[in-house]
Amino acid sequence: MAISLFLVVSLWLCDLASSISAYHYSSRGPSLRLSKPLIGNDGRVYACSENYFFAFESNGTIAWSVHLEFKCNVSMAPLRGGPGKIYLVAENRVLEIKFGNRGTYEPEAQVFFGPETNQQDAVEIIGLSVNTLSSTVFINLRGRGLFAYQSYGRLRWSVGPVLNQSGYRQGCRKDLTNCFFTSVPVLDQCEASIYISNTEGELYCLSVRSRQFKWIQDFSSLDKIFTITPGNNGHLYVTVPVKALLLALDVYSGNILWQKNIGPLSKADSAPVVDSNGWVSIGSLDGFLYSFSPTGSLQKFSRINAENVVIQVGPMLDCSGYAVYVSQTQMEGKISYGIDESTHVSAGQPKAALFTLLVPATGSIYWSESSPCQFSSLLQESDLSQFIIDEEILLAFFAASNTGNPLQCRTIDQKLTSSCSQARTELVNIYTGNERAIILFLFFESALLAALAGVLRFCCTFWAKKKIKNQGLGSFLEKRRSLQLQKKAFDRKITELEEKALKEETGDEVHEKMDDMVRERECIERKLSTTYSLGRDMTDSQSKSLLPLYKEKAKVSSFQGGFHTLSGTTSGESSTEEDANMLEGMDLSDRANGQTSMEDDTSSDEESVRRRYISASDAKASPKLIISSPEEQERLRVMSLEEGEREFVQRSGRRTWLKRRKTLSSTN
Repeated sequence: MAISLFLVVSLWLCDLASSISAYHYSSRGPSLRLSKPLIGNDGRVYACSENYFFAFESNGTIAWSVHLEFKCNVSMAPLRGGPGKIYLVAENRVLEIKFGNRGTYEPEAQVFFGPETNQQDAVEIIGLSVNTLSSTVFINLRGRGLFAYQSYGRLRWSVGPVLNQSGYRQGCRKDLTNCFFTSVPVLDQCEASIYISNTEGELYCLSVRSRQFKWIQDFSSLDKIFTITPGNNGHLYVTVPVKALLLALDVYSGNILWQKNIGPLSKADSAPVVDSNGWVSIGSLDGFLYSFSPTGSLQKFSRINAENVVIQVGPMLDCSGYAVYVSQTQMEGKISYGIDESTHVSAGQPKAALFTLLVPATGSIYWSESSPCQFSSLLQESDLSQFIIDEEILLAFFAASNTGNPLQCRTIDQKLTSSCSQARTELVNIYTGNERAIILFLFFESALLAALAGVLRFCCTFWAKKKIKNQGLGSFLEKRRSLQLQKKAFDRKITELEEKALKEETGDEVHEKMDDMVRERECIERKLSTTYSLGRDMTDSQSKSLLPLYKEKAKVSSFQGGFHTLSGTTSGESSTEEDANMLEGMDLSDRANGQTSMEDDTSSDEESVRRRYISASDAKASPKLIISSPEEQERLRVMSLEEGEREFVQRSGRRTWLKRRKTLSSTN
């Protein structure tokens, strides 16, 4: 949201010291000290004092008050609950104040947590926090832990600082006996997280819905005392007063995003404020307001010469959430000096105060002619004259009255929605700088998974083999090894016979013996590649049969070229006899034709071998073959001759190659 005008109340109080002394109502009774204030959505300021709880109008008039049976804790500000509810700490109890809007019914106070009225309990309440979204109250008890209660008083869960996970300790690692939660529980409304620290300087992050820890960060190397401020924008801010350090943490992992030096702080519980732009601001005793952007960019503000100026109280947000009210006090003198690693400031009496309204994100300051002296005189005449007033109370009334502020006020929910929209939607990359190593690791992991998948598939296929199921793994491997040895033996014998055939003349018996060995070796190779292979079971890839298929009722002749259906036969027995007769006649004619053709071509020994193979191929004909015409008989005869030629070439090929090789060797 762009802001063009920013009104600055840059006016001097006439004399802050004399004004504060005038606020003491010592003439009419003992002076009362107000607790830290709470600015409500209705523009009122809520605070307690002694046994009373007050609701002030922005002009200092008491709107209503409630008597408390217990003395309230002035060091803790009241907390806003649900509609018409406020929680505060009184002695060792948590009180719940119920009130209506603009006096619809009388306010009342009741004990929300703690012992009964007549009972005393030594328990000490360190801090209190309220989650309005889930209607949960978080209470930190010294030495006992953190307790989460529903708004109607039922305990949801509790947890202590000692945590054991995965076999090793997390939290309270150095001192187990005297370790306990020591800070106020702080809520991050956007992330539904709660933050709390222990006595050992360790910061815990846990879920609001359960007692599950998200992360633990150790700041003991800096200091064991620090304050926690939620950013509600994806950041968490830790202030270390002793070191004058401000750290920004990532709420998802607890990692430190950046840390910046600031000036010396006035109190050990000094804490910054975070506006709706995400800027965090904190005042310092060096007179400057330090404001940091979400990325850590710094802007320092001081309306006057900061030589003798200090900022003792923290800034307060205005009703819009974008601007802050700052109080600068001018002193009579100021001396800064260092002790060890800390900076200390000594100052004289206050002379005047300057109240300013500014927007840290833009640095814009606007001023008005309104006089704080007039405002302070009004406060003197109001009910505030009964109490001790300090700069923090005055700053709260300036913010509640919206003095000199032209910006439109927004509700708490609207402010929260605006700040939550700045939070990052993705987790922090904790692997920054190691992208190459991560990519290599992912590639290696993918390759390993692929290899494991291949091995698993091979094992499943291998164990599914029929021979392994029938014989067992031991018998299967033994048979496979035996076949491999036989194959090697045949290879040696075939090689020896080939060398012998090259060196000297050999007869047909040697060649026939060699051919038989080749066939036996091929048979072994088929077994090794199918039945006894290491892969899945595979059928032997043989050429399709050229013989026709036969069925009893429908006779079909099946060749590679197509199908031919024969009809007219009704009896299986008669068809069988006819098939046999026709096959016998076909064999005689084919043999005569084969012999004639072979005698015309050559009269060598190869002719007898060829006739023998042709006769063998003719004998393969099925006894159930039916020849229905002379054309069909001629076609079958030609196919038988072609089959015989192929087998003859395969049979005599090796012998011819050996003869040619022997002739070439003798010529050379």
